[in-house]
Amino acid sequence: MKRFLVFSLLAWSVICGYAAKKQVIGEPYAWRLSQPLGTPYRVPMDTLIDDFYTTDLPITYSTAYSYTGNLGGASMSKVFFDRPDMPQFIFKQPYDYLIYTPENYTFYNTRIPMTLASYLFGGGKQTKQEDLKAEFSGNVNKRLAIAAGIQYVYSRGNYDHQGNKDLSWQVAGSYIGDRYQMHAFANTYNFVSQENGGISDTRFILDPDEVASGQGGFDSQTIPVYLYNAFNRVRGQNYYLTQRYNLGFYKTQQVDDTTTVDVFTPVTSFIHTVEYNSNMRRFVNQSASEDTTFFDNTYFRKDGTNDSTEYWSLKNTLGISLLEGFNKYAKMGMSAYMTHEVRRFTLMSDLIPAAMRTAPDIPMLDTGGALFSVKESPQIFTENVLWVGGVLSKQQGELLTYTVDGKVGLLGVDAGATDIEGEIQTRFHIRKTTVQLRAYGFFKNLTPAFYYRHYVSNHFIWDNDFGKTRKFRVGGEFSLPSTGTVINVGVENVQNYVYFDNSCMPRQDSRILQVFSAAVKQKVKWGIFNLDLEAVYQKSSDSKVIPLPDLSAYAQMYLDFKIAKVLQVQFGVDCKYHTSYYAEAYQPATLSFHTQDEVKVGNYPLMNVYANMKMKMVRFYVMYTHFNQGLFGGNNYFIMPNYPYNPAVLQFGLCVNFSN
Repeated sequence: MKRFLVFSLLAWSVICGYAAKKQVIGEPYAWRLSQPLGTPYRVPMDTLIDDFYTTDLPITYSTAYSYTGNLGGASMSKVFFDRPDMPQFIFKQPYDYLIYTPENYTFYNTRIPMTLASYLFGGGKQTKQEDLKAEFSGNVNKRLAIAAGIQYVYSRGNYDHQGNKDLSWQVAGSYIGDRYQMHAFANTYNFVSQENGGISDTRFILDPDEVASGQGGFDSQTIPVYLYNAFNRVRGQNYYLTQRYNLGFYKTQQVDDTTTVDVFTPVTSFIHTVEYNSNMRRFVNQSASEDTTFFDNTYFRKDGTNDSTEYWSLKNTLGISLLEGFNKYAKMGMSAYMTHEVRRFTLMSDLIPAAMRTAPDIPMLDTGGALFSVKESPQIFTENVLWVGGVLSKQQGELLTYTVDGKVGLLGVDAGATDIEGEIQTRFHIRKTTVQLRAYGFFKNLTPAFYYRHYVSNHFIWDNDFGKTRKFRVGGEFSLPSTGTVINVGVENVQNYVYFDNSCMPRQDSRILQVFSAAVKQKVKWGIFNLDLEAVYQKSSDSKVIPLPDLSAYAQMYLDFKIAKVLQVQFGVDCKYHTSYYAEAYQPATLSFHTQDEVKVGNYPLMNVYANMKMKMVRFYVMYTHFNQGLFGGNNYFIMPNYPYNPAVLQFGLCVNFSN
């Protein structure tokens, strides 16, 4: 009832808003900041109807996606090229789709105050899923803007002890002057996830008739799971400020026959960026019996688990840029920068109680089965690193644009590290058809994240001396905007690849491994009929170390039409599918995905039917997810080992753009 009340209040606010007189204003626009220098670039406004219904479907975040089956939980893309570099605090990576950062936060110049408010919900009383989100942006004047946002996700889940409660909020501001420019951003988040370890009897999914025959039926929440008393908490804060001072000159430009204006042309920018990150992660299991049966090793206490670790970093970047286009000879922009970062990690003490000093079932630290040696190690680790780098770019003009960003590590654990990436694009016309070509690539020789090298907990302890991971990727993309065709082909070689193995421990493979990827996207429109297709073929040279589905595909078929010339409707069905393979399993005690060679998942179509609608400043949808359950496709609807997709459920969503 409360959910429908919120839904109704938002709808009523829209009706009242339309009664107000509209103001004549300039078009709003949005931008993001490229790092490390905080350079702005334009992005589309988040007001489109297309794919709005997928907002709360984690499976749509990539062509193939792993997650724990419930909105707000841990996740990972099954498409290798979609996986970002691992951050130092690896425990926040599974929640990256929920975390705002200076790289993915969108700044707005709305000219008048604007609020985007959305309420998305679904499920019954015991399985309800709610996502409440609001974003505000307003201009103090034509140069200064402020913004704020909040998101609250509360999802009980369709399986026992699977609930997630995620809260995050952001504040931001920007000042865009001729000489001085500034962007500020702050984000805090607190994610709490119940961890059930997956279902303990897969027959409830694979052969429900056999299980139900002796029980008179069951629902998803009665399916037994491994853990009933465990949860993860990840907290974080991110504060960011970038500012630049421009040197340049004013030029007089003619507006019309009688009017001229002075336009400032920047030549050189002096840039300072500072960023502070802090994180805390805690894993708790209050059941002693679960601790001794679910986990292979227990090192500190057998009456339950209460693991924790903390991290913070402070990063300062100083840069200078010679800007592109201030005269006819400045065909490109050039920048140089220096970044210093201090990192602080706090781990639990690795002093093992005397009563626990026995040989573990699985040898740790490559001791060959010897007794675990007790040693006093510092609980606090500090790293100081220094990087220098440069950017060469050309973004003006249509014929050829490019960007190359390279940096090398000079001090600390990153001394000798290298990170170079770039892309080049061109656009030309063949008759009346525009052809776009893009080539991209990178070379990275980077130190593995701290928590791959050191970690202490009740069930997992490691202390690894890993070498730098070397990655080299090249690829190209061909696209025809007029036909909606995009073809992307790439290959990556990686040496000293770090991954979690079958025993959930981090390992480094010294061989040169290769991943090939070919992706195709095609949009077809014929009158009101639309068909969107995606397919990704990828092949790993060693599927035991880098397991990937050979083929992942997505298809969406819908009718797009208007009712009474004001209500745009998209009515359709979509489908996600990937071939069967030994997908990574999930380990809640380390919030990690690890290899396994016992269970295959895939070869199952996940389908949704929906009505996606927009009327002026309002978007809303009605969707029935996983509608093919029990109808066709079989029963093997597992996302990853022991974690099935949610059963079929009805979901709703509403997003309103309030402009005053």
